[in-house]
Amino acid sequence: MKDFKEIKIQNLVKYYGNRKVVDNFNLTIKNGEFITLLGPSGCGKTTILNSIAGLIPIDGGSIYIDDECIDDGKRFIPPEKRNFGMVFQNYALFPHLTVFENVAFGLRIRKFPPSEIRERVINALRMVHLEEHIDKYPRQLSGGEQQRTALARCIVTEPRLMLLDEPLSNLDALLRIEMRYELKAIHEKLGITTIYVTHDQQEALALSDRIVVLNKGKIQQIGTPEEIYSYPRNLFVAHFLGFRNIWNVDVIHVKDGEIEFKLGDFILNAVLNEKYKEHIHNSIRDKKKLYISIRPEDIKIGEGPINSLEMRVEVMEYLGQVRQLWGYINGNLRIEISTFEKIILNPGDKIKIYIPPERILVFPEEDVQ
Repeated sequence: MKDFKEIKIQNLVKYYGNRKVVDNFNLTIKNGEFITLLGPSGCGKTTILNSIAGLIPIDGGSIYIDDECIDDGKRFIPPEKRNFGMVFQNYALFPHLTVFENVAFGLRIRKFPPSEIRERVINALRMVHLEEHIDKYPRQLSGGEQQRTALARCIVTEPRLMLLDEPLSNLDALLRIEMRYELKAIHEKLGITTIYVTHDQQEALALSDRIVVLNKGKIQQIGTPEEIYSYPRNLFVAHFLGFRNIWNVDVIHVKDGEIEFKLGDFILNAVLNEKYKEHIHNSIRDKKKLYISIRPEDIKIGEGPINSLEMRVEVMEYLGQVRQLWGYINGNLRIEISTFEKIILNPGDKIKIYIPPERILVFPEEDVQ
């Protein structure tokens, strides 16, 4: 299972007709890593997963496991010889087989002895808490139990790489959280190298060692969950990871890592992150259009020393601990705020808000791939 150091995907290209759905995808995955491909529908993440699995031909590039080429358009190792495990979105269980037989299927194909098959299947079912359902058929299982069966079928063969294609998307919210925990626990215990596909940012942040954010077949950013969440590289990543307040601004003054902006009738100050400071300075020098962005939860209610604005409330939603506010600043600039403060507001109410300068991110428009 742990018989390689890294998987290297180089310049992977895939077309569907004349449309390039994967555009020069490059990624090196270390043994034992949990990698998530994150992005909206149609961004190419499932196509990348199927290319790695060998389920579809690639149109360019190569895939290596250490020094072994498994696909470069000429040399091709078929899926059944790669020793990869895959869990699909729709579970893909055999309806006429019991839980035991579904999980044992891959071992029987590989001609394992019956005693070892039984031991492995029981161990796998115990790991996903399905021992009591061993003789049931898929139709007798809940969605979560079917997904656990599919996961057990994958891990029972001890694959060297596990490929998961939006495995939780068909489950309700509570089951998704529960299965997320199970996936994390299994990965921590077995250490199987995993590539996980999702459009759900919470899943990606909770599960991953690194996240690959994709848009229109191109990589937008690769980083740890904290890097992706706190320091998105461009507007697309920022919006996809929850930076809902995005506004075009005019630069008034720049000094080292601080910038003064004009936003409508308001003056705002931002402190640049060291990682992107030079890039932003170059963009200002080149007179590129700039945008700022801030998460709803980073905006404070009340007046601050700087960056104080007035908001006209349009909608307030009560979400338990959090209250979600939508409204406008400067008459026509839409703004969204998440707050833990226990306030009651009505449409048309005006409140003071404060945007911490260190929480403002700055992006040149042209950075989006």
